[in-house]
Amino acid sequence: MSGCMSHSAPEPAFAEPWHAQLFAVTVALNEAGQFDWPDWAVRFSQTLKRHGLDRELNGGSDYFFAWLETLEALLEDQGAASSNEVVELRDAWEDAYLSTPHGQPVQLNGE
Repeated sequence: MSGCMSHSAPEPAFAEPWHAQLFAVTVALNEAGQFDWPDWAVRFSQTLKRHGLDRELNGGSDYFFAWLETLEALLEDQGAASSNEVVELRDAWEDAYLSTPHGQPVQLNGE
């Protein structure tokens, strides 16, 4: 058909799946009343400034690593998860991932 315009699919809102997952977890914790969003915004801004990321970011991994650092610190400050617990859980997931056959769902021991 002449005159028909082709449209490409919209770009994803997140560059990596883990960016979207981290965002979703943060929103879910906020909606569950674990923290107030204004407090979150102040903390996240401080993390970005501490890392020298005071320029406008495009939502890449540097931005989401700062986001993760902020969330982990917030949960630790609240007593919800100590840094040791976070490291232990991260290591357990890595071990589970590395020992799971390709194509199989990754599960932690005891799940």
